[in-house]
Amino acid sequence: MNQFGRDPNGSIVQNRASSIQTYMSGVYGWMFAGITLTAVVSYFLMMNEYAFRLFLSQNSMIIFLLIGAQFGIVIALSAAMKKLSASAATALFMLYSALTGVTLSAIMMQYTTSSVAGAFITAAGMFGAMTFIGYTTKRDLTKMGSFLMMGLIGIIIASIVNIFLKNTGLNLLISYLGVIIFVGLTAYDTQKLKEIGEQIDENDASTFRKYTIFGALTLYLDFINLFIMLLRIMGDRR
Repeated sequence: MNQFGRDPNGSIVQNRASSIQTYMSGVYGWMFAGITLTAVVSYFLMMNEYAFRLFLSQNSMIIFLLIGAQFGIVIALSAAMKKLSASAATALFMLYSALTGVTLSAIMMQYTTSSVAGAFITAAGMFGAMTFIGYTTKRDLTKMGSFLMMGLIGIIIASIVNIFLKNTGLNLLISYLGVIIFVGLTAYDTQKLKEIGEQIDENDASTFRKYTIFGALTLYLDFINLFIMLLRIMGDRR
């Protein structure tokens, strides 16, 4: 503190806080844009029987191709983030959101409209609470994150195995564990993204945009998977 009672490092702290807020606002903004696009595509296919049959019902191979494309986009965004341009990263994220809308429509068609709405509202509430905790907590969530990632790998393997077993009990167990894992990952990922926001330079527009898109994809995946798990638990089938 100097003689006027002003912290000489106050401006640095203030600028850092401003950078974090700008970064996280961008992350949430692009995440919301992605979810909106997913919802629009899903709604269109669910309301247009011809389009739904064209894309999904007539050929199950299309679903696997779409899922493969989605995995490819996630890998590209994660592994090649530094090499991609900001516009390319944005385009890939929006493409991923649209493809998710197509595959998600096939899942939601199995459930009543009220079930889908209930699961979405519940997912939004849980996501909002956990991302707030992740943003505000002073506790280091690194250890929890490592445990949750192991759990995520476990439910992915179990889900693949259950494709062949078709065990409804195991499917329900995977869904409950999935809710716990993605609720925890929402808090963990939010904290990690906040740390990224402290380090990147707002003035480097391209890098700032790319990492904003990366953050949006991270939280988007947490929310969508949480929604799917809740839908499996809460959903009433048609």
